[in-house]
Amino acid sequence: MAKKLFIRTYGCQMNVYDSARMADVLAPLGYQTSDTPDDADMVIVNTCHIREHASEKVFSELGRLRDIKTERAGQGQETVLAVAGCVAQAEGEEIIRRAPYVDIVLGPQTYHRLPEMVARASRAGGAILDTDFPAEPKFDHLPAPRAEGLTAFLSVQEGCDKFCTFCVVPYTRGSEYSRAPEAILDEARALVAQGVREITLLGQNVNGYHGGDLRLGGLMRRLSEIEGVERLRYTTSHPRDMDDELIEAHRDLPQVMPFLHLPVQSGSDRILAAMNRQHTAEDYRGIIDRLRAACPDIALSSDFIVGFPGESDQDFADTLKLVEDIGFAQAYSFKYSPRPGTPASGMTGQVPEAVKEERLAQLQAALQSQSARFNQACVGRTFDVVLDRPGRRDGQLIGRSPYMQSVFVTAPATMLNSVQKLTITAAHSNSLGAILAEERICA
Repeated sequence: MAKKLFIRTYGCQMNVYDSARMADVLAPLGYQTSDTPDDADMVIVNTCHIREHASEKVFSELGRLRDIKTERAGQGQETVLAVAGCVAQAEGEEIIRRAPYVDIVLGPQTYHRLPEMVARASRAGGAILDTDFPAEPKFDHLPAPRAEGLTAFLSVQEGCDKFCTFCVVPYTRGSEYSRAPEAILDEARALVAQGVREITLLGQNVNGYHGGDLRLGGLMRRLSEIEGVERLRYTTSHPRDMDDELIEAHRDLPQVMPFLHLPVQSGSDRILAAMNRQHTAEDYRGIIDRLRAACPDIALSSDFIVGFPGESDQDFADTLKLVEDIGFAQAYSFKYSPRPGTPASGMTGQVPEAVKEERLAQLQAALQSQSARFNQACVGRTFDVVLDRPGRRDGQLIGRSPYMQSVFVTAPATMLNSVQKLTITAAHSNSLGAILAEERICA
């Protein structure tokens, strides 16, 4: 008998990938995904530990799900409630203590064992906790991926050995692990056979990929040789691992989209050292110069943290100068917030909240101005756009440009899940308007 599965996903693309793979793992047990938790036989909250107050947001969500679980129990229906992901990995025992109605707590490296956990949950007297890093790679025990539409994520690398002082990832995802090239190529072929044309390679430090002697640039060359792979992206990268081969892939492979998300976090060498980023601002500028020489039309995105412990006015001014010098099409910026267990959480010189707020507003104004100029420069250009979802208005479709902008166009529903040539006609703060390229704009 078919059972309903609802997965609430927080955080990065890796979590989106993990949620899809959890659904794949549970499909043989009869679980089919649902759009609501209200009538689901199993609910999974796939958590992220990066942002401020992450665990409290999880407990708030669990409180709402507890009410659903209780109501269904009163109707004689069981709801298996599971918490997965990085908060589960970091705070599994605390989740069980504060939310004893949770049935399963599992880390991001153990979800291939979900069928066993579900079977145990039906007869367990308490919550099942499975957050140990397993000896076996989970990828060796996952079923073939299922795909819908033209785009798909493909995880090639997990974990991080960089140990930035603000980051919990090495503690929740573990040390760096790279999948074997042939396993990745086989998964890519399976996705293409289901109609996928654009693949985004995922990793906490994706350009740190080492598949034997193969680095990420070489892996993308192998992937580009697969018939049907038309577009390649990758995220998230570290500046230290932007090697010549990867930069040459941007130059040589038409499948590699002219867009790169490369977090820098700060423009101050003093703060970068305190963050243990293992690069300087000039190192970052040099990487960008090499990328633009190899691929002149590349657009850049980055991450910034303001208010890191000890950040002075001059340190912040150095960040603004780096933003001015480079120019970003997109960026994500955040106030520093201490993550429990990380070295930065115990550092002296914590910046007052009001100062963080002021700096964040100033930085975001500069970044938004650059993004607006980049979007405006796209007006009049024609792009191949992946139309992957319907718009809110009848007759409207939404897609993604090569530069990851959302693009809105009036087009027939038959064009959903296709690549169309669109001419950009309008630039907005966070999106573009377009017409089909064969249409003509009347004066």
